[in-house]
Amino acid sequence: MGLTSAALGFEDFNGHGFSLFNFSLSELGQYGLSDLAVVFNGGLFFGSLSLVLFCLFSLQNADSTWLYSVFAVLVLSLFSLAVTGLFPVNVYHLHTLGIEYFFYFSFVAIALYIGYLLQPPFCVKTFSCTGSLLLSLLTLVCMGAFILLAHFDISMVANGRWFYHDFIMIEPRPEYWWPVMLEWLSLGLFLLWVGSLVLSQRASRRR
Repeated sequence: MGLTSAALGFEDFNGHGFSLFNFSLSELGQYGLSDLAVVFNGGLFFGSLSLVLFCLFSLQNADSTWLYSVFAVLVLSLFSLAVTGLFPVNVYHLHTLGIEYFFYFSFVAIALYIGYLLQPPFCVKTFSCTGSLLLSLLTLVCMGAFILLAHFDISMVANGRWFYHDFIMIEPRPEYWWPVMLEWLSLGLFLLWVGSLVLSQRASRRR
């Protein structure tokens, strides 16, 4: 809701509306640029903390020691995402640190979850649902690509600077900004992946 509201009300200094193709998450939450930045940042902060509570409550349903490590790392990932909302890009160094560690912790959590899914027995898992392995693999690949490409200057990250640096207001703004598109794709897949964990618990309660 915060993302949708902020995106619909967004207009940059040149009068351009928001686009997933060439505007970053940071710009959507940038005070002084985005009129509804507080809505986006608040949703990011409180939404992440609510998912932290989901992780903590879900530990009681863990059916494997793998899951304890999955949720422990996932809590760190969601706290990092909350930091991103709490400290927008106006607080540059804390914001970029939050984004950086969100990707690192998320990558590790998803890798551990894939390990959990591949543990025998393969057919029955408390925290799995149809397509969860495929979704996990796809999310892992996208996040891994973002992390890897961000550390090399191959004309996708400005001037070879690390990770999320320089992901705001480059001019002239390209019509398709590949690092930003990969960022949104990774974030979207991550949210779908977390959603699959939530849905798997709803399904297990019905059983």
